[in-house]
Amino acid sequence: MKSVAIKGVREFIIKDVPEPQKEEGKVLIKVHKTGICGSDLHYFELGNPVGLVMGHEYAGTVLDNGGREDLKVGDRVTALPISPCGHCEACLSGNIHYCAETWTHGSGLSLDNPGGLAPMLSVRSDMVFKLPDNMSDEEGALVEPTAVGYHAINLADIDVGDDVLVIGAGVIGLMCAMFAKKSGASNVVISETNEARGEAAVKLGVADNWINAKDEKVMNDYLNTFDKVLECCGNSPAVNSAMNLVKAGGKVILVGVSMLPINFNSIQTVMKEITVIGAIAYKKEEFAKCIDMIANKEIEVDKFISKIVTLEDVQSCYEELTSGTSNSIKILVDPNK
Repeated sequence: MKSVAIKGVREFIIKDVPEPQKEEGKVLIKVHKTGICGSDLHYFELGNPVGLVMGHEYAGTVLDNGGREDLKVGDRVTALPISPCGHCEACLSGNIHYCAETWTHGSGLSLDNPGGLAPMLSVRSDMVFKLPDNMSDEEGALVEPTAVGYHAINLADIDVGDDVLVIGAGVIGLMCAMFAKKSGASNVVISETNEARGEAAVKLGVADNWINAKDEKVMNDYLNTFDKVLECCGNSPAVNSAMNLVKAGGKVILVGVSMLPINFNSIQTVMKEITVIGAIAYKKEEFAKCIDMIANKEIEVDKFISKIVTLEDVQSCYEELTSGTSNSIKILVDPNK
């Protein structure tokens, strides 16, 4: 079957790979839609690991249930792409997202478990969730990033009336902003360097305002303003902005992922007694809750989809998303076209 794999720095190759086979304990899925995730962009820019078939946000139908009796061929599903061990302290406490093995064999995140940039994939049966009939494939592919934003907001513990800043208007930032408003924040502001994305956040109704992170005067106007800050970029300037703009005694949630060390002025953190919390992925019950919220129309996520492309378009889409000027928010891939 045709797949898209990392060839090198900022370069993909379209190549044929063997179809995954039926296996006990693994659900075989025909992929209908796959999302391009912001964390995938890091692999693209690093060009490593070579041969990785990415795509960990997906929806599809069951081709083989791998022995899971409540699933049948044709069921529409999505899945957590992680690989927790199931027996460590983190797993036993329900925190599978920070099990030491969670990402070791992740679907679309490891060489031994290719992801959704291919027409078929195989995923652990205990990570698979059915999708309700009233959910589209597009919505199903957005469950995973929705859950990332939901988990971050749960850690932020938004109070009614809070002033909230979200740094970064990629899909995770927009999810965080959406949930901040849903949680009762009185004012939600997006900080962005990309004007098109900043304006989109307001037009989509998830933010009350946006500020240009490159405008030092504007940023200085917001010093010590926000009760909660969710940093969704994963770079040193963004983290420093979070520490500068949060109030004394406030809370910063680090949602952005960086493959490189982050440098920031810790004096702000100390002098203002800022609570800093890292956020990674989601709990299994949070993933399930997001399916329910989308199905019950409590939240609208398909409005974040900018376009749906083919496997042949993946290279140009990754180039676009790393340009710093793209106005695309979420790009989905249909691997069957």
